[in-house]
Amino acid sequence: MAGPPLADGVITIDGERIVALGTTAKADTLDLGDVVLLPGLVNAHTHLEFSDCSKPLGQPGMALPEWIRQVIGTRHRADRDPSIAISQGLAESLRSGVTTVGEISTTSPSAYATFQGSQLLAFQEVIGFSAARCDSVRSDLEQRIEAGIKNNLSMGISPHAPYTVHPDLLRGLVDTATKRNLPVAMHLAESREELELLEHGAGPFQELLTDRSMWDAEAIPPGTTPLDYLRVLAKAPRALVIHGNYLRAEEIEFLAINRDRMSVVYCPRTHAYFGHDPYPLAALLAAGVRVVLGTDSRASNPDLSLLNEMRFVAARFPELPAETILQMGTALGAEALGLTDEVGTLAPGKLADLVAIPCPAGGNPLAAILHGNAEPSLVYVRGQEIMFSH
Repeated sequence: MAGPPLADGVITIDGERIVALGTTAKADTLDLGDVVLLPGLVNAHTHLEFSDCSKPLGQPGMALPEWIRQVIGTRHRADRDPSIAISQGLAESLRSGVTTVGEISTTSPSAYATFQGSQLLAFQEVIGFSAARCDSVRSDLEQRIEAGIKNNLSMGISPHAPYTVHPDLLRGLVDTATKRNLPVAMHLAESREELELLEHGAGPFQELLTDRSMWDAEAIPPGTTPLDYLRVLAKAPRALVIHGNYLRAEEIEFLAINRDRMSVVYCPRTHAYFGHDPYPLAALLAAGVRVVLGTDSRASNPDLSLLNEMRFVAARFPELPAETILQMGTALGAEALGLTDEVGTLAPGKLADLVAIPCPAGGNPLAAILHGNAEPSLVYVRGQEIMFSH
Protein backbone atom coordinates (compact mmCIF):
# COMPACT_ATOMS: atom_id res chain seq x y z
CA MET A 1 0.00 0.00 0.00
CA ALA A 2 3.06 2.25 0.28
CA GLY A 3 4.30 1.29 -3.18
CA PRO A 4 3.77 -1.12 -6.09
CA PRO A 5 3.65 -4.89 -5.48
CA LEU A 6 7.10 -6.35 -4.83
CA ALA A 7 7.67 -9.68 -6.61
CA ASP A 8 9.63 -12.29 -4.65
CA GLY A 9 9.53 -9.92 -1.70
CA VAL A 10 11.33 -10.58 1.56
CA ILE A 11 10.28 -9.05 4.87
CA THR A 12 12.79 -9.02 7.71
CA ILE A 13 11.33 -9.00 11.21
CA ASP A 14 13.03 -8.34 14.52
CA GLY A 15 10.76 -9.06 17.46
CA GLU A 16 7.42 -7.34 16.90
CA ARG A 17 8.49 -5.02 14.09
CA ILE A 18 9.48 -4.92 10.46
CA VAL A 19 13.09 -3.86 10.01
CA ALA A 20 13.59 -4.22 6.27
CA LEU A 21 11.91 -4.98 2.93
CA GLY A 22 13.69 -6.30 -0.15
CA THR A 23 14.05 -9.16 -2.60
CA THR A 24 17.17 -10.91 -1.30
CA ALA A 25 16.46 -14.11 0.61
CA LYS A 26 18.92 -15.33 3.23
CA ALA A 27 19.52 -18.94 4.20
CA ASP A 28 17.04 -18.78 7.09
CA THR A 29 14.28 -17.03 5.10
CA LEU A 30 10.90 -18.74 5.50
CA ASP A 31 9.32 -19.38 2.09
CA LEU A 32 5.56 -18.86 2.30
CA GLY A 33 4.96 -20.17 -1.22
CA ASP A 34 2.79 -18.47 -3.82
CA VAL A 35 0.99 -15.86 -1.76
CA VAL A 36 0.38 -12.15 -1.59
CA LEU A 37 1.60 -10.62 1.67
CA LEU A 38 -0.56 -7.72 2.83
CA PRO A 39 -0.55 -5.54 5.91
CA GLY A 40 -2.99 -6.80 8.53
CA LEU A 41 -6.45 -5.55 7.57
CA VAL A 42 -8.10 -2.68 9.48
CA ASN A 43 -11.79 -3.00 10.34
CA ALA A 44 -12.63 0.57 11.30
CA HIS A 45 -16.14 -0.13 12.59
CA THR A 46 -17.81 -3.15 14.14
CA HIS A 47 -20.12 -4.18 16.98
CA LEU A 48 -18.70 -7.50 18.15
CA GLU A 49 -21.43 -8.05 20.74
CA PHE A 50 -23.66 -9.39 17.95
CA SER A 51 -21.11 -11.90 16.62
CA ASP A 52 -23.31 -14.76 17.82
CA CYS A 53 -26.00 -13.92 15.25
CA SER A 54 -26.18 -16.78 12.75
CA LYS A 55 -27.75 -14.43 10.21
CA PRO A 56 -28.63 -10.72 10.04
CA LEU A 57 -31.60 -9.59 12.09
CA GLY A 58 -34.87 -8.92 10.32
CA GLN A 59 -35.25 -8.91 6.57
CA PRO A 60 -33.29 -7.23 3.75
CA GLY A 61 -34.62 -3.81 2.89
CA MET A 62 -36.36 -3.22 6.21
CA ALA A 63 -36.52 0.27 7.69
CA LEU A 64 -33.67 1.07 10.09
CA PRO A 65 -35.96 2.00 13.05
CA GLU A 66 -37.71 -1.37 12.82
CA TRP A 67 -34.36 -3.16 12.69
CA ILE A 68 -33.21 -1.22 15.76
CA ARG A 69 -36.23 -2.52 17.65
CA GLN A 70 -34.93 -6.02 16.92
CA VAL A 71 -31.42 -5.02 18.00
CA ILE A 72 -32.80 -3.77 21.33
CA GLY A 73 -34.72 -7.02 21.82
CA THR A 74 -31.65 -9.11 21.00
CA ARG A 75 -29.38 -7.08 23.26
CA HIS A 76 -31.68 -7.58 26.24
CA ARG A 77 -32.31 -11.30 25.84
CA ALA A 78 -31.72 -12.99 29.20
CA ASP A 79 -29.84 -15.93 27.68
CA ARG A 80 -27.19 -13.82 25.91
CA ASP A 81 -23.61 -13.43 27.11
CA PRO A 82 -21.99 -10.57 25.17
CA SER A 83 -18.52 -11.70 26.27
CA ILE A 84 -18.96 -15.01 24.45
CA ALA A 85 -20.19 -13.24 21.32
CA ILE A 86 -17.27 -10.79 21.44
CA SER A 87 -14.79 -13.64 21.80
CA GLN A 88 -16.35 -15.34 18.77
CA GLY A 89 -16.15 -12.11 16.78
CA LEU A 90 -12.53 -11.49 17.69
CA ALA A 91 -11.57 -15.00 16.57
CA GLU A 92 -13.54 -14.68 13.32
CA SER A 93 -11.96 -11.31 12.58
CA LEU A 94 -8.44 -12.63 13.07
CA ARG A 95 -9.04 -15.69 10.87
CA SER A 96 -10.17 -13.35 8.10
CA GLY A 97 -6.97 -11.29 8.33
CA VAL A 98 -8.21 -8.39 10.47
CA THR A 99 -5.51 -7.45 12.98
CA THR A 100 -6.74 -3.94 13.88
CA VAL A 101 -10.30 -3.30 15.07
CA GLY A 102 -12.39 -0.19 15.73
CA GLU A 103 -14.95 -1.65 18.13
CA ILE A 104 -18.10 -0.04 19.54
CA SER A 105 -18.08 -1.27 23.13
CA THR A 106 -21.06 -1.55 25.46
CA THR A 107 -19.70 -4.01 28.00
CA SER A 108 -16.90 -4.69 30.46
CA PRO A 109 -13.27 -4.38 29.32
CA SER A 110 -12.75 -7.97 30.43
CA ALA A 111 -14.83 -9.08 27.44
CA TYR A 112 -11.82 -8.35 25.22
CA ALA A 113 -9.39 -10.53 27.16
CA THR A 114 -9.18 -13.05 24.29
CA PHE A 115 -8.06 -10.43 21.74
CA GLN A 116 -5.02 -11.71 19.84
CA GLY A 117 -4.77 -8.97 17.24
CA SER A 118 -2.41 -6.05 17.23
CA GLN A 119 -4.61 -3.05 17.92
CA LEU A 120 -8.15 -2.72 19.31
CA LEU A 121 -9.73 0.67 19.82
CA ALA A 122 -12.73 0.32 22.15
CA PHE A 123 -15.10 3.21 21.45
CA GLN A 124 -17.38 3.44 24.49
CA GLU A 125 -20.95 3.71 23.26
CA VAL A 126 -22.95 6.52 24.87
CA ILE A 127 -26.73 6.91 24.76
CA GLY A 128 -28.66 9.73 26.39
CA PHE A 129 -31.41 11.73 24.69
CA SER A 130 -32.58 13.57 27.81
CA ALA A 131 -30.94 16.90 28.63
CA ALA A 132 -31.43 16.14 32.33
CA ARG A 133 -29.18 13.07 32.10
CA CYS A 134 -26.18 14.67 30.37
CA ASP A 135 -24.07 15.01 33.52
CA SER A 136 -24.78 11.52 34.84
CA VAL A 137 -24.12 9.93 31.45
CA ARG A 138 -20.76 11.71 31.17
CA SER A 139 -19.85 10.65 34.72
CA ASP A 140 -20.61 7.03 33.84
CA LEU A 141 -18.47 7.36 30.71
CA GLU A 142 -15.52 8.63 32.73
CA GLN A 143 -15.71 5.53 34.93
CA ARG A 144 -15.83 3.25 31.87
CA ILE A 145 -12.80 5.00 30.37
CA GLU A 146 -10.82 4.58 33.58
CA ALA A 147 -11.79 0.88 33.76
CA GLY A 148 -10.65 0.38 30.17
CA ILE A 149 -7.32 2.09 30.79
CA LYS A 150 -6.72 -0.14 33.83
CA ASN A 151 -7.31 -3.14 31.55
CA ASN A 152 -4.81 -1.78 28.99
CA LEU A 153 -7.49 -1.08 26.38
CA SER A 154 -7.08 1.77 23.91
CA MET A 155 -10.16 3.90 24.39
CA GLY A 156 -12.44 6.06 22.27
CA ILE A 157 -15.90 7.60 22.68
CA SER A 158 -18.96 6.78 20.57
CA PRO A 159 -21.95 9.10 20.87
CA HIS A 160 -24.30 6.58 19.29
CA ALA A 161 -26.44 8.62 16.87
CA PRO A 162 -28.49 11.83 16.58
CA TYR A 163 -31.63 9.94 17.61
CA THR A 164 -30.07 8.68 20.87
CA VAL A 165 -27.72 11.50 21.93
CA HIS A 166 -28.89 14.96 23.00
CA PRO A 167 -26.95 17.74 21.25
CA ASP A 168 -25.79 19.08 24.62
CA LEU A 169 -24.48 15.64 25.52
CA LEU A 170 -22.66 15.40 22.19
CA ARG A 171 -20.88 18.68 22.88
CA GLY A 172 -19.92 17.43 26.33
CA LEU A 173 -18.61 14.15 24.95
CA VAL A 174 -16.48 15.95 22.39
CA ASP A 175 -15.14 18.11 25.20
CA THR A 176 -14.25 14.96 27.16
CA ALA A 177 -12.56 13.51 24.08
CA THR A 178 -10.56 16.70 23.62
CA LYS A 179 -9.39 16.80 27.22
CA ARG A 180 -8.36 13.13 27.11
CA ASN A 181 -7.12 13.20 23.49
CA LEU A 182 -9.47 10.36 22.47
CA PRO A 183 -11.06 9.64 19.07
CA VAL A 184 -14.82 9.87 18.56
CA ALA A 185 -17.07 7.72 16.36
CA MET A 186 -20.74 8.51 15.62
CA HIS A 187 -23.38 6.97 13.38
CA LEU A 188 -24.56 9.84 11.19
CA ALA A 189 -26.57 10.39 8.00
CA GLU A 190 -27.35 6.69 8.08
CA SER A 191 -30.99 6.67 6.97
CA ARG A 192 -33.77 8.81 5.52
CA GLU A 193 -35.69 8.31 8.77
CA GLU A 194 -32.83 9.99 10.64
CA LEU A 195 -32.91 12.98 8.28
CA GLU A 196 -36.68 13.24 8.81
CA LEU A 197 -36.21 13.32 12.57
CA LEU A 198 -33.55 16.02 12.35
CA GLU A 199 -35.47 18.25 9.97
CA HIS A 200 -39.03 17.81 11.22
CA GLY A 201 -38.86 16.12 14.65
CA ALA A 202 -41.18 13.44 13.34
CA GLY A 203 -41.28 10.02 11.72
CA PRO A 204 -40.40 6.46 12.75
CA PHE A 205 -37.49 7.48 15.00
CA GLN A 206 -39.69 9.92 16.91
CA GLU A 207 -42.19 7.09 17.37
CA LEU A 208 -39.46 4.72 18.55
CA LEU A 209 -38.19 7.24 21.10
CA THR A 210 -41.73 7.93 22.32
CA ASP A 211 -42.40 4.19 22.73
CA ARG A 212 -39.27 3.93 24.87
CA SER A 213 -40.12 7.07 26.91
CA MET A 214 -37.02 8.83 25.54
CA TRP A 215 -38.52 11.49 23.28
CA ASP A 216 -37.66 15.10 24.09
CA ALA A 217 -39.44 17.46 21.72
CA GLU A 218 -37.04 20.29 22.61
CA ALA A 219 -33.83 18.37 21.92
CA ILE A 220 -33.45 18.87 18.18
CA PRO A 221 -34.26 22.28 16.66
CA PRO A 222 -36.40 22.12 13.48
CA GLY A 223 -34.35 22.21 10.30
CA THR A 224 -31.32 20.48 11.82
CA THR A 225 -29.07 18.59 9.38
CA PRO A 226 -26.09 16.23 9.72
CA LEU A 227 -23.85 19.24 9.06
CA ASP A 228 -24.78 20.59 12.49
CA TYR A 229 -23.39 17.41 14.05
CA LEU A 230 -20.30 17.40 11.83
CA ARG A 231 -19.41 20.89 13.07
CA VAL A 232 -19.38 19.57 16.65
CA LEU A 233 -17.50 16.39 15.78
CA ALA A 234 -14.83 18.42 13.97
CA LYS A 235 -13.74 19.81 17.34
CA ALA A 236 -12.66 16.33 18.51
CA PRO A 237 -9.01 15.28 18.12
CA ARG A 238 -10.16 12.64 15.61
CA ALA A 239 -13.66 11.78 14.39
CA LEU A 240 -15.13 8.86 12.47
CA VAL A 241 -18.47 9.41 10.75
CA ILE A 242 -20.05 5.96 10.61
CA HIS A 243 -22.03 5.09 7.46
CA GLY A 244 -22.68 8.56 5.98
CA ASN A 245 -25.13 6.99 3.53
CA TYR A 246 -27.05 10.23 2.98
CA LEU A 247 -24.37 12.90 3.22
CA ARG A 248 -25.15 15.95 1.11
CA ALA A 249 -22.77 18.02 -1.00
CA GLU A 250 -22.13 20.65 1.68
CA GLU A 251 -21.45 17.95 4.26
CA ILE A 252 -19.06 16.14 1.94
CA GLU A 253 -17.24 19.43 1.34
CA PHE A 254 -16.99 19.99 5.11
CA LEU A 255 -15.51 16.54 5.62
CA ALA A 256 -12.98 17.14 2.87
CA ILE A 257 -11.91 20.45 4.39
CA ASN A 258 -11.43 18.71 7.76
CA ARG A 259 -9.73 15.60 6.38
CA ASP A 260 -6.83 15.95 8.79
CA ARG A 261 -9.03 14.70 11.63
CA MET A 262 -12.29 13.41 10.07
CA SER A 263 -13.02 10.21 8.16
CA VAL A 264 -16.09 8.38 6.84
CA VAL A 265 -16.52 4.66 7.50
CA TYR A 266 -18.37 2.87 4.70
CA CYS A 267 -19.92 -0.49 5.65
CA PRO A 268 -20.65 -1.85 2.16
CA ARG A 269 -22.70 -4.98 2.78
CA THR A 270 -24.66 -3.43 5.65
CA HIS A 271 -25.52 -0.52 3.33
CA ALA A 272 -26.74 -3.04 0.76
CA TYR A 273 -28.70 -5.05 3.34
CA PHE A 274 -30.98 -2.10 4.08
CA GLY A 275 -31.44 -1.19 0.41
CA HIS A 276 -30.29 2.40 0.89
CA ASP A 277 -29.86 4.81 -2.00
CA PRO A 278 -26.59 4.27 -3.93
CA TYR A 279 -23.63 5.05 -1.70
CA PRO A 280 -21.97 8.43 -2.47
CA LEU A 281 -18.52 6.87 -2.70
CA ALA A 282 -17.50 8.57 -5.94
CA ALA A 283 -18.51 11.99 -4.61
CA LEU A 284 -16.68 11.44 -1.32
CA LEU A 285 -13.46 10.33 -3.00
CA ALA A 286 -13.61 13.06 -5.65
CA ALA A 287 -13.90 15.66 -2.90
CA GLY A 288 -10.88 14.24 -1.09
CA VAL A 289 -12.69 12.71 1.90
CA ARG A 290 -10.86 9.86 3.63
CA VAL A 291 -13.16 6.84 3.25
CA VAL A 292 -12.38 3.62 5.11
CA LEU A 293 -14.15 0.30 5.55
CA GLY A 294 -16.01 -1.47 8.32
CA THR A 295 -18.08 -4.61 8.64
CA ASP A 296 -20.64 -3.23 11.11
CA SER A 297 -21.92 -6.40 12.83
CA ARG A 298 -23.41 -9.80 12.19
CA ALA A 299 -26.76 -8.20 13.02
CA SER A 300 -26.66 -6.65 9.53
CA ASN A 301 -23.94 -8.65 7.76
CA PRO A 302 -23.37 -12.37 7.07
CA ASP A 303 -19.79 -12.31 8.40
CA LEU A 304 -17.00 -10.09 9.76
CA SER A 305 -14.57 -10.43 6.84
CA LEU A 306 -13.13 -7.10 5.74
CA LEU A 307 -11.68 -8.94 2.76
CA ASN A 308 -15.24 -9.72 1.68
CA GLU A 309 -16.14 -6.04 2.12
CA MET A 310 -13.28 -5.07 -0.21
CA ARG A 311 -14.39 -7.65 -2.76
CA PHE A 312 -17.94 -6.34 -2.55
CA VAL A 313 -16.70 -2.79 -3.24
CA ALA A 314 -14.62 -4.04 -6.18
CA ALA A 315 -17.71 -5.69 -7.69
CA ARG A 316 -20.06 -2.78 -6.96
CA PHE A 317 -17.63 -0.06 -8.12
CA PRO A 318 -15.66 -1.60 -11.02
CA GLU A 319 -14.32 1.82 -12.05
CA LEU A 320 -12.54 2.24 -8.71
CA PRO A 321 -8.79 1.49 -8.82
CA ALA A 322 -7.87 -1.69 -6.96
CA GLU A 323 -5.17 0.19 -5.06
CA THR A 324 -7.78 2.58 -3.66
CA ILE A 325 -9.89 -0.28 -2.34
CA LEU A 326 -6.86 -1.90 -0.72
CA GLN A 327 -5.90 1.37 0.94
CA MET A 328 -9.43 1.76 2.32
CA GLY A 329 -9.00 -1.52 4.17
CA THR A 330 -5.42 -0.96 5.33
CA ALA A 331 -3.44 2.30 5.26
CA LEU A 332 -6.42 4.68 5.29
CA GLY A 333 -8.14 2.70 8.03
CA ALA A 334 -5.01 3.04 10.14
CA GLU A 335 -4.99 6.81 9.50
CA ALA A 336 -8.65 7.11 10.49
CA LEU A 337 -8.00 5.38 13.81
CA GLY A 338 -4.83 7.38 14.46
CA LEU A 339 -2.59 4.31 14.18
CA THR A 340 -0.67 5.07 11.02
CA ASP A 341 2.69 4.95 12.82
CA GLU A 342 2.04 1.36 13.87
CA VAL A 343 -0.04 -0.44 11.24
CA GLY A 344 -1.62 -0.17 7.80
CA THR A 345 1.44 -0.61 5.56
CA LEU A 346 4.44 -2.89 5.35
CA ALA A 347 7.29 -0.57 6.23
CA PRO A 348 10.38 -0.60 8.47
CA GLY A 349 9.50 0.38 12.01
CA LYS A 350 5.89 -0.73 11.86
CA LEU A 351 4.37 -3.70 13.64
CA ALA A 352 4.81 -6.97 11.76
CA ASP A 353 1.11 -7.57 11.15
CA LEU A 354 0.91 -9.64 7.98
CA VAL A 355 -1.78 -11.49 6.04
CA ALA A 356 -0.94 -14.07 3.36
CA ILE A 357 -3.50 -14.73 0.61
CA PRO A 358 -2.87 -17.54 -1.88
CA CYS A 359 -2.03 -16.32 -5.40
CA PRO A 360 -1.25 -18.56 -8.40
CA ALA A 361 2.36 -18.40 -9.55
CA GLY A 362 2.64 -15.56 -12.04
CA GLY A 363 -0.88 -14.41 -11.19
CA ASN A 364 -2.11 -10.87 -10.67
CA PRO A 365 -1.84 -10.13 -6.93
CA LEU A 366 -4.58 -7.49 -7.04
CA ALA A 367 -6.94 -9.94 -8.74
CA ALA A 368 -6.13 -12.61 -6.17
CA ILE A 369 -7.09 -10.24 -3.38
CA LEU A 370 -10.15 -8.52 -4.84
CA HIS A 371 -11.58 -10.80 -7.49
CA GLY A 372 -11.00 -14.29 -6.14
CA ASN A 373 -12.39 -16.17 -3.20
CA ALA A 374 -9.17 -17.26 -1.49
CA GLU A 375 -9.11 -16.92 2.27
CA PRO A 376 -6.01 -15.95 4.29
CA SER A 377 -3.62 -18.87 4.63
CA LEU A 378 -1.43 -17.24 7.28
CA VAL A 379 -1.86 -14.36 9.73
CA TYR A 380 1.03 -12.80 11.65
CA VAL A 381 0.50 -10.44 14.56
CA ARG A 382 3.46 -8.49 15.96
CA GLY A 383 5.83 -10.88 14.21
CA GLN A 384 4.23 -14.09 15.49
CA GLU A 385 2.20 -16.51 13.39
CA ILE A 386 -1.29 -16.99 14.79
CA MET A 387 -2.28 -20.64 15.02
CA PHE A 388 -5.98 -21.32 14.55
CA SER A 389 -7.84 -24.33 15.91
CA HIS A 390 -10.11 -26.04 13.40
